[in-house]
Amino acid sequence: MSIDETDTPQTPADLFFILAAIAEEKIPAQTIAPKFAGRFNKGIDYVGNVAQFEQQFNDNIAVIAFAIQEFGLPANLKLSIHSGSDKFSIYGPITRALRAHGAGLHLKTAGTTWLEEVPGLALAGGESLRLVQEIYAQAYERIDELCAPYAAVIDIDRTRLPKPEAVRAWSSSEYVAALRHDQEDPAYNPHFRQLLHVAFRVAAEAGAAYLQALDANAEVIGRLVTQNLLEKHIVRVFAEQ
Repeated sequence: MSIDETDTPQTPADLFFILAAIAEEKIPAQTIAPKFAGRFNKGIDYVGNVAQFEQQFNDNIAVIAFAIQEFGLPANLKLSIHSGSDKFSIYGPITRALRAHGAGLHLKTAGTTWLEEVPGLALAGGESLRLVQEIYAQAYERIDELCAPYAAVIDIDRTRLPKPEAVRAWSSSEYVAALRHDQEDPAYNPHFRQLLHVAFRVAAEAGAAYLQALDANAEVIGRLVTQNLLEKHIVRVFAEQ
């Protein structure tokens, strides 16, 4: 069982009392996701004071370790980072803390896979490129509807969003450069990326056309998904020195 961030604390003291309550109720929690300082917007980097996050992260690991011993909570209880994908600036502090404390981590990255499917289709060109251009066009028109459920975890400057007619004229490389999370690329647009992050509903509504495009381009999409999850996330958090 996981305890989600919506009802979890911002201070180690609050975390301690919640863990005590979890133990009292005999809830078999395995992960808990406290609210840290800063913003954890969908699909883009952490926005906030990295040093402050590092201190909070270390404090919370210590509280969990103490609570496991004090209250008999599951030994595999660990911190969870929601939304954890693409938070590259805090992966170094996280790695240092995990190694210092011998702790585990749940890093929530589910949504970032969808954001590799889209550039994979863009790279394929032709009808697949036109499909993702149209997904963006619909998302742009339905922005209020799509963003409403995620208002607390996205921060889109609508003046920075390209017009759908401009995106329809983009090449594969232009679409991919705007979308993929490469902060050194001047074409990277975090507002474009966040809108597409919440636009998965538009792809779902495309039904068979979208699924057929995925099947037809499985090789390039698989390569991007593997690179993203393995090299950008797993290696950075758990394997880099």
